[in-house]
Amino acid sequence: MARYIHPSKKKRLTKLGEQTKWAPFWTVPKIYGPGRRVHPGRHTEIKRNWRKTNTKA
Repeated sequence: MARYIHPSKKKRLTKLGEQTKWAPFWTVPKIYGPGRRVHPGRHTEIKRNWRKTNTKA
């Protein structure tokens, strides 16, 4: 494995890392109604972890 990550690769990995965040909290009442309690991570489009899923970056 390389000792240093090239800046362009780091930039791509940063973008992919930002896609794994939870959806905003206000989307829960918007989708399910005010009474329902659901975790916002449930309707996040892309979920990936650096250990579990590789990328082509």
